[in-house]
Amino acid sequence: MDRMHTYDPTAPNLPHNPFNAIVGPRPIGWMSTKSKAGVVNLAPYSFFTALNYTPPIIGFSSIGRKDSLRNVEETGEFVWNLATRELAEAMNATCARVPHGVNEFELGKLTEVASVKVAPPRVGESPVAFECKVSQIIQLSSKDDEPVDTWMILGQVLLMHISPALLKDGVFDTAAAGLILRGGGPGDYFELGNKFVMARPD
Repeated sequence: MDRMHTYDPTAPNLPHNPFNAIVGPRPIGWMSTKSKAGVVNLAPYSFFTALNYTPPIIGFSSIGRKDSLRNVEETGEFVWNLATRELAEAMNATCARVPHGVNEFELGKLTEVASVKVAPPRVGESPVAFECKVSQIIQLSSKDDEPVDTWMILGQVLLMHISPALLKDGVFDTAAAGLILRGGGPGDYFELGNKFVMARPD
């Protein structure tokens, strides 16, 4: 136990920062947003998770002031779309560095489907989508109270769209969805597998 490799983020001694690889694999926040002017954006975020059950709240972090952040600041709305193995290449296409105003739905050859309660469209090919209203936008800060160039966006899920094929006796079949997760390294992803069940202690 005493022969551990010690890594200081301020003085790197490994070829790649291990943080992302250790905290993972991480679910992907594939977010569609729409600006006040009506410009649609679709982008994946690997710093994403569920944060609360009732009401359902999800969150993702934008490192830098990207279009998704600017759009949710303007409109207070976004849609989360489930990224699956079948959609992995399309999802990857939507994270290309492109000029402001480029529609990533077109880059990924994806279909825009109108949402019910929010303005941003959902990805028609995705088997699950959450329509969300922003509840908080928080700029992160360091331990020294210095602002960090990262904003955490929290949103309450207003409506869920779920493919009936993934509902088994009314229970969502996580394994059957083929969802993918982000690992470490420049391009490591994982497909969910190896399910096991444990009962919660009394």
